[in-house]
Amino acid sequence: MLWLKALHLIFMVTWFAGLFYLPRLFVYHAMSDDAISHERFKVMERKLYFGIMTPGMILTLGVGIWMLADYAWALYAGSGWLHTKLALIFLLVVYHLFCGKWLLDFKHDRNRHSHVYYRWVNEIPVLFLFAIILLAVIKPF
Repeated sequence: MLWLKALHLIFMVTWFAGLFYLPRLFVYHAMSDDAISHERFKVMERKLYFGIMTPGMILTLGVGIWMLADYAWALYAGSGWLHTKLALIFLLVVYHLFCGKWLLDFKHDRNRHSHVYYRWVNEIPVLFLFAIILLAVIKPF
């Protein structure tokens, strides 16, 4: 079981690295004004999203489900902290998918948001990270 926890944490760190960096790339992409920069950012964003973030997400969720099955879901059915954590993870997946939508907007030169918007969006994963880690470690309810 400790191997599963370790893998879960490794994949989670990989996923979050992308969740922190992709919106930062969007900030710089939205600020760029030449074609060469736009094309460079498109490549970087695509490789990050499909090569690091999405596999990290899938592996994090897969190992997390595996751990839930091993720990016997019935033991945790009454744990409010776990239900809250799972709800936050669902919202984090939605955020991940929004990043994919913004990626497509940039890819097709349809971005309608300023660099300031993406600076704010860049802070969202921090909130999720704090809440999810606190719930998993402290198990407050």
